[in-house]
Amino acid sequence: MQLKIMMPKKKHLSASRAPLILFLCQMISALEVPLDLVQPPTITQQSPKDYIIDPRENIVIQCEAKGKPPPSFSWTRNGTHFDIDKDPLVTMKSGSGTLTVNIMSEGKAETYEGVYQCTARNERGAAISNNIVIRPSRSPLWTKEKLERITLRNGQSLVLPCRPPVGLPPPIIFWMDNSFQRLPQSERVSQGLNGDLYFSNVLPEDTREDYICYARFNHTQTIQQKQPISVKVISVDELNDTIAANLSDTEFYGAKSHRERPPTFLTPEGNASRKEELRGNVLSLECIAEGLPTPIIYWIKEDGTLPINRTFYRNFKKTLQIVQVTEADSGNYQCIAKNALGAIHHVISVTVKAAPYWIIAPQNLVLSPGEDGTLICRANGNPKPRISWLLNGVPIEIAPDDPSRKIDGDTIIFSNVQERSSAVYQCNASNEYGYLLANAFVNVLAEPPRILTSADTLYQVIANRPALLDCAFFGSPLPTIEWFKGAKGSALREDIYVLHENGTLEIPVAQKDSTGTYTCVARNKLGMAKNDIHLEIKDPTRIIKQPEYAVVQRGSTVSFECIVKHDHTLIPTVMWLKDHRELPSDGRFTVDKDHLVVADVNDDDGGTYTCVANTTLDNVSASAVLRVVDVPNPPFDLELTDQLDRSVQLSWTPGDDNNSPISKFIIEYEDAMHEPGLWHHQTEVPGAQTTAQLKLSPYVNYSFRVMAVNSLGRSLPSEASEQYLTKAAEPDKNPTAVEGLGSEPDNLVITWKPLNGFESNGPGLQYKVSWRQKDGDDEWTSMVVADVSKYIVSGTPTFVPYLIKVQALNDAGFAPEPAVVLGHSGEDLPMVAPGNVHVNVVNSTLAEVHWDPVPLKSIRGHLQGYRIYYWKAQSLSTRNRRHIEKKILTFQGSKTHGMLPGLEPFSHYTLNVRVVNGKGEGPASPDRVFNTPEGVPSAPSSLKIVNPTLDSLTLEWEPPSHPNGVLTEYTLKYQPINSTHELGPLVDLKIPANKTRWTLKNLNFSTRYKFYFYAQTAAGSGNQITEEAITTVDEAMASRQVDIATQGWFIGLMCAVALLILILLIVCFIRRNKGGKYPVKEKEDAHADPEIQPMKEDDGTFGEYSDAEDHKPLKKGSRTPSDRTVKKEDSDDSLVDYGEGVNGQFNEDGSFIGQYSGKKEKEPAEGNESSEAPSPVNAMNSFV
Repeated sequence: MQLKIMMPKKKHLSASRAPLILFLCQMISALEVPLDLVQPPTITQQSPKDYIIDPRENIVIQCEAKGKPPPSFSWTRNGTHFDIDKDPLVTMKSGSGTLTVNIMSEGKAETYEGVYQCTARNERGAAISNNIVIRPSRSPLWTKEKLERITLRNGQSLVLPCRPPVGLPPPIIFWMDNSFQRLPQSERVSQGLNGDLYFSNVLPEDTREDYICYARFNHTQTIQQKQPISVKVISVDELNDTIAANLSDTEFYGAKSHRERPPTFLTPEGNASRKEELRGNVLSLECIAEGLPTPIIYWIKEDGTLPINRTFYRNFKKTLQIVQVTEADSGNYQCIAKNALGAIHHVISVTVKAAPYWIIAPQNLVLSPGEDGTLICRANGNPKPRISWLLNGVPIEIAPDDPSRKIDGDTIIFSNVQERSSAVYQCNASNEYGYLLANAFVNVLAEPPRILTSADTLYQVIANRPALLDCAFFGSPLPTIEWFKGAKGSALREDIYVLHENGTLEIPVAQKDSTGTYTCVARNKLGMAKNDIHLEIKDPTRIIKQPEYAVVQRGSTVSFECIVKHDHTLIPTVMWLKDHRELPSDGRFTVDKDHLVVADVNDDDGGTYTCVANTTLDNVSASAVLRVVDVPNPPFDLELTDQLDRSVQLSWTPGDDNNSPISKFIIEYEDAMHEPGLWHHQTEVPGAQTTAQLKLSPYVNYSFRVMAVNSLGRSLPSEASEQYLTKAAEPDKNPTAVEGLGSEPDNLVITWKPLNGFESNGPGLQYKVSWRQKDGDDEWTSMVVADVSKYIVSGTPTFVPYLIKVQALNDAGFAPEPAVVLGHSGEDLPMVAPGNVHVNVVNSTLAEVHWDPVPLKSIRGHLQGYRIYYWKAQSLSTRNRRHIEKKILTFQGSKTHGMLPGLEPFSHYTLNVRVVNGKGEGPASPDRVFNTPEGVPSAPSSLKIVNPTLDSLTLEWEPPSHPNGVLTEYTLKYQPINSTHELGPLVDLKIPANKTRWTLKNLNFSTRYKFYFYAQTAAGSGNQITEEAITTVDEAMASRQVDIATQGWFIGLMCAVALLILILLIVCFIRRNKGGKYPVKEKEDAHADPEIQPMKEDDGTFGEYSDAEDHKPLKKGSRTPSDRTVKKEDSDDSLVDYGEGVNGQFNEDGSFIGQYSGKKEKEPAEGNESSEAPSPVNAMNSFV
């Protein structure tokens, strides 16, 4: 689909109207005589009847006509022949009757005023134009006049006359001041139809020196100005005795009182008047009244209703206008002026007259010799017009007689015409208000048919719409028309088709099968003509995805979609309209193939957006409404009313809701006296409410503001209202958070949260503080203090309960009676230590302590709990003194026992207990000592394997960092790990506790061992530490292996072994498929050389076996160095070279990192357990 996107530039006729317009054009063209045929003249263009010219420009009087042969032109002026050749200033256009009068070089326009008429003549007759009245426009000056200042009292009526000079055409009147600013008009001040300025009553602000009436003459583009009128409006109250003595009442404009009065009409005068208007014009009726207060004007039609669609009110309803007035609008119209003091009415009797207008205008008549015909000229008017006929511009009464015609009033009847009957007839319908003149020729021709429509014209029509196939024709006599479809089709009948008199064939509902070739045949007695017409039916254009209603927030982006489907042979153009007009020329509007995008949407973008798809045959449209929403605009015009001591009514005017209804209003207040600049929430009211009754507090300088809320959020705050200071009153409440606590043993500190300024309710805020002992009979002691939050009572006994109350007061009085609060005087340190302290040791790390509570009176304060101090004096195993670190445990409340966790085993501890109150700790109880029993030790601090040899390994270790008792011995367990990663027999060895080094002998060479090592006390075994190490390889054996490998017999033996291994692998594979386990494959893989074939990472096996370097000798110095590291440059033939796919290396402590790295340590086991621990040398030995 090809789319052409464009902005609309002009309006297009809808497709539904096109057939009607086409049909009307065909009806007219069917009456046209082809210009190649002989025909009388026809006037085609002429100047208007009333032709007002600009005297500064040349005069052009138009007269164009057609005919065969081409007509000649002549003019009359004021009823007599106008000889153009004798006037050098007048020229006639060649081939035309248009005159040009050259008055710009010389001559005056007034010379050529008059009535002109053009005649176009040829051998077949003469046509005449209307009488063209030529008048030059005039814009005369105002006559000079001396205008006196008008002085009048406030409230009087006033009419300022304009009386403009008579111009042609009449001028447009308006009032302005010296600065060319239009004077404001209203119901009180307005301009009448005659140009006068009417004041229903004057006000002091009407005083000015420059009331100027201007007359604008549009034809000459000139403006004339009247002399300024000065008006002075004074109030009677302002007149002093001197002015009253010098001015009499008659010197004021008018003599009416300035007091209030009922209405009186300034225009029209009297109770009734008459108005006459011509049909088709605008009827303007005017009533202007004076009075105080200013009257309001109403209009009614006494004997009917005012036409709804043609009635308009102008000039603040003082003027009633009815457009396109008809005779039915005649009748009595009543205007009513009303104010508070009364009403007055005036009746205008309207008569609608009518200049002549056509009912049937005469039409050109083409007849063949011997035919009959009629010319009809029928007109109407009020009064009824008189019909007169002319022949070739001459009254028919004096024209040559023709036996073929007969005149019957407004009709001429022709019978058996001959070629000499050809002529131009003029019909004139006239009455006192005007005339109509029409030319109609009678042309007698004998012509065979001809088709005027172009041959093989192609019509394209949208399916299911009417198709109109044109067949414009001409012939004399009038031909008959027939239509055929297809080469051999029969004549089309009118039961399916519509055959119009002008030759047009109408298919009411064209379908796809209507496509084809249609033939139009015209016949008369002189011959026949035909024409082929082609019709194609197209699919209608449709909008399959229409734009949708959208609601977006101001500032966002919106997109409308419009997808068009159309006939593939038509190329549509898609354009977008906003409110049926062009889109704004704004870069925010972007149109692409299927979308209209509006960015940064503002309020003006709201409206109806229409997608219009046009083709050459049809157009469709779809519309969607865009609603732009936003948070509301702030409310305004805040007003305070009903101002009382404790309430006020706030009213406001809502701002624009920006297309989203206001749900509520939020009211805030500011206390300018106590917290200026800080706004507090007051209340909320529903969105439909614009007033609120607000509760107030005394002695607050209120200001209020309002915010509107809708679904998108809240508006900005309104401007603050006026301030309102409420009267002072006694406080409504007392301070809160009252407490009584002593800071010293002999005082009572009374504290409270003071009232804020808003709560004070008046000036002079103070507090009355009262107290007395709870358990005594003392009277209340009171003290009035300033606006503070604390008062200290001295000389109180230690820790005694007191009753306390704090009451607010100000200059207006006291707050209500306050609540009583319980407090205590100050605390002192406890006097007695807890007694009967004893310890029960639960285990090596936990002990339970018990004590007796102290007497309550000795606490001298609020009991907070008991506190145990304990510390480790020394370890029983080392007997060495160290820095003593005391630990503290506090037990809340009145508990008399507690647990001491986290003790160290086999240690000597000391503790004491103290009671705690709000002041601090009491004295300590006597120290109690206790010992913790032995515990199991921690793991040895380290374990290293040093000096590995062929058959021995030396272990070094450090004792446990926490022996937790007396070490009795060490336990060493170890076991070998063979080439199948299985653990060998476990050896258990006891080592004295005083040893830190041990050598294991008689071990297998080149064997990995795993060691488990832990310490023991009398309490049991501690945690173990594990390690692994490998005995060294025999260098001599490695050398022999290399030597043997160079012998041929050994090579043969290896080949036999390889063959045997292959067989074993096959058997192993079969057994494994049956669920068995056969380790031959693993043993074979142990001999593979990693330098020949890389290891497979998933199972550690090697690729194809190769003996090229199977028995590489170990270099000297390949033993593991004493630092337990292996360097590549020192030993290329290290254990790494023989590992089964393991990047073998040693830890810093000498342990081997291989396939066991990262594995969870296993507990030592008696017997062989499956565990991967590859040994390259053992693997090799398994072959030997």
